[in-house]
Amino acid sequence: MQLRFSKMHGIGNDFVVLDCRQRAFALDAAQIRALADRHTGVGFDQLLSVEPARSPGAAFYYGIWNADGTPSGQCGNGVRCVAAWLHRAGALAIGADVTIESPSGPVTVRLLGANEVTVDMGEPVFEPKRIPFAADAAADHYELAVAGATLDIGAVSMGNPHAVVAVDDLADPALLQLGPLLTNHPRFALGANAGFVQQMDRGRLRLRVHERGAGWTLACGTGACAAMAVLRRRGEVDAAVAVELPGGTLRIDWAGPGHTLWMTGPAAFAFEGEWPVPAAAA
Repeated sequence: MQLRFSKMHGIGNDFVVLDCRQRAFALDAAQIRALADRHTGVGFDQLLSVEPARSPGAAFYYGIWNADGTPSGQCGNGVRCVAAWLHRAGALAIGADVTIESPSGPVTVRLLGANEVTVDMGEPVFEPKRIPFAADAAADHYELAVAGATLDIGAVSMGNPHAVVAVDDLADPALLQLGPLLTNHPRFALGANAGFVQQMDRGRLRLRVHERGAGWTLACGTGACAAMAVLRRRGEVDAAVAVELPGGTLRIDWAGPGHTLWMTGPAAFAFEGEWPVPAAAA
């Protein structure tokens, strides 16, 4: 079977997008991993399926799978690509607010242009049980034992769990070890995306993210939202922040508790193709 796909990216965070509006998504974890392989497959950080809506009031649903075949609850760069893909398919107009469903719930998207999208990512969740993160109560700072040291982290969910660590130097080689350790830390029951954030001023951040299921990525939309939300809750940044990632820059707007957070950035098409689906694993 030949599987038609679109290859897209949001500031370097790359995706394979499948049109599942007329046919059900049918890949298993082994097939997803084969498609994700950057040497023998197509290669991506996440796989996105565009599907019919599952709830009243939503226009479409999108599924998210990591490169290792595991499902994900949310993907900020991915939802922008889904919106741009729907626009090119004639299903989404520029300037209109449209609700689409993610595995973690509905989000509102608005196309500012054919390849520029703003997304209502919902209100950041700091309650430990809802992240989930093992702690007695929500706090601005947590101490976490990692590799014989104690890290000061923030914990938040943006539809998926995040650990945020403020650092002085994103080039510190120690981060290469700390990223995977944070992602798999036992206090995060479902794992976490590990974000290392360097604050340049109250309106500008630099960020690197090690994603669960994907590893180090050029960009992570929910990671940018999480870093801004943690620092905003601490009173360290303004309501509008530019977050610079290795692949590009996102704008994050959040007035604070009681308000939803908005993320704005580009979505780009790379190419279209067909991939021969290997037989399902026994």
